[in-house]
This record gives sequence, C-alpha cells and structure tokens, in this order.
Amino acid sequence: MVIRVLVADDQAVVRTAFSGLLNTQDDIEVVGEAEDGEQAVAGAAELRPDVALLDIRMPRLGGIDAAREIVAASNGATRALMLTTFGLDEYVYDALTAGASGFLLKDATFPELLHAVRVVAGGHALLAPEITGRLIAEFARQRVSAPPKGSIEGLTAREAEVLVLIARGLSNADIADRLTITDHTVKTHINRLFAKMGLRDRAQAVILAYELGLVVAGNSGP
Repeated sequence: MVIRVLVADDQAVVRTAFSGLLNTQDDIEVVGEAEDGEQAVAGAAELRPDVALLDIRMPRLGGIDAAREIVAASNGATRALMLTTFGLDEYVYDALTAGASGFLLKDATFPELLHAVRVVAGGHALLAPEITGRLIAEFARQRVSAPPKGSIEGLTAREAEVLVLIARGLSNADIADRLTITDHTVKTHINRLFAKMGLRDRAQAVILAYELGLVVAGNSGP
C-alpha cells in the first residue's frame, strides 16, 4: 500500500526538499504540492491524499484553517500533519482542535519525516512529548477554554489514569510499563475511554485531559 501525500509550504526550498525525500520511498508517493492554504484545500479535494503535510503559516489561508477544511471535507480520510517551529508553538493547541493528527519540526531529520508520515497515515496521532505535551500544557493554561462537553464520571479509575498518561505523551508501551499491564489491556482501556468520551484520536484525548484539568500545566507528574 502506497501512502499518498500532499506537501504544502510557501517556501519552495522546504516544499521541494520534503517532496524529494518522501519520493525516495517505495511506500510513499507525493501526489501534489501547494504553496498556500487555498491550494492545499483544493489539491486535497481533487487528489484525496492519505496525508496532507501542512506548514502552519501560509499565505491566503493558514495551515490550521486548511487542516480544518481538509479533515472535515474528507471526513477524516485525509490526515493533517503540521509543519512547525518552536517559534510558532502558540499555534499547536489551535492545530489540534482543528483536527491535526500530529506535528513535525521543519528541521526534522529524514528518518523523523518518514516516521511521522507513516504514523499519521496509519491512523495514529504523532504526539512527541517534546513538541506537544509541554506546549499544550502551557497554552491551554494561558487561554480561557470553553467548558468541556464531557466529564470523567463515566470513566473507570484506570481509564482516567490512562487518559492522563496519554496527555503526558506516553506511548502504549510506556503506559503498559508504568501501570504494569499488557499492551493489549492498554489498547482495551484506550478504546473504551475513546468510545465513552467521543474521542477520535490521541490528539483529542490530550485536549480533553487539559480542559478537564486532569493534567496541570507545568506539572508532568510522577
């Protein structure tokens, strides 16, 4: 199965470099490029890529608004992977709420780029702790969030614990090790809490955990 990718960045050098690197792989094909958000939305509608690699800051239509339109129009079939730099971290929370599945730093290595595209294409969220955990905590603390739609009343103690660990950036394997349970049990807890809370992926789980106050900014816990 070949992963179809759309690359959108207003910097031609970055766009060309990422496209060239991705096209060296047998399982990845760059089906289109865009130099702004409007082109990205139009291209995604026409080409229906598996992954849209979007720069957060682009002219005419920003990457966040483009991600929101692309994810909604494709009913989640096209996953949005955002390109960001630490100088633009204030946009990370907005990108998550828009439906982005993960983040990639512009100075990422070749292996990191390939890993990010494959993870997101596989239907998973790419939530590297150094990018999202710290950033979401900080900017969720700074903003006044709307009252969360749900509560944790329907979750078991273990499911709530798993939700907190997801928000802290732990992988399934890390959670299994922390709680001394099997990977299969972790997946079962995650599936149940996602169903109960109406969550699409780990990105939404992170947002919910911070909005409910289960994770406090600046405190990563034990």
